Amino acid sequence: METQHNLPVPIFAEPTPMGLIGLAVGCAALAPIALGLTLTPAALKTAAILCLLFGGGCQFLAGVMSLANKNLYGGTLFTAFAFNWVMNWWLLTSIANGLMPDHHVLLAVDCCFLLIFAAMTYGFGFFSGLLFLFLLVIDLMYVFKIVAGLTGTAALALPIAALTILLGLIALWIAFALLLNPVAGRRLFWFPGPVFRAAPPAQKA
Repeated sequence: METQHNLPVPIFAEPTPMGLIGLAVGCAALAPIALGLTLTPAALKTAAILCLLFGGGCQFLAGVMSLANKNLYGGTLFTAFAFNWVMNWWLLTSIANGLMPDHHVLLAVDCCFLLIFAAMTYGFGFFSGLLFLFLLVIDLMYVFKIVAGLTGTAALALPIAALTILLGLIALWIAFALLLNPVAGRRLFWFPGPVFRAAPPAQKA
């Protein structure tokens, strides 16, 4: 029987559900604004604080805890995404106060994020098909944002809003699968295996 003594011992309980629940709350806060249902300064500031506390706060904690647990992949994604939610907080607060952020700077950052998340999407395909889908939704959101930024079209506002809602729902589904499936002892929430298989380690000569 193989021993597990070479595996790192987690310091914290699995933090991924906390990060995903925080993301879902952030998406829910953005949904009414993205759908154009409310664009008042009060709505922008309300969504801003929710993005900061849940989107930024929960994911930052999840990222730091994942890194402490020697989970480089999850820790990197959650930590980087947490600061993205802090940026959302600043954007919403600035717009509510009458300051419009620079379009060209935001477009450049969105292009950079698309490259980052595209690479992370491929990597998450080695963990689960659902995580792969989760990152694909994020990729598509950034593609739409970049196209809208380059062309000035408003036609992609509704698809971006729909993807924001879908992202929050997938995040909740994954969080519930990680939380409730082990408690129930059965698969209450579908959670598929990896899309890709890693290459076997090279044999020593």
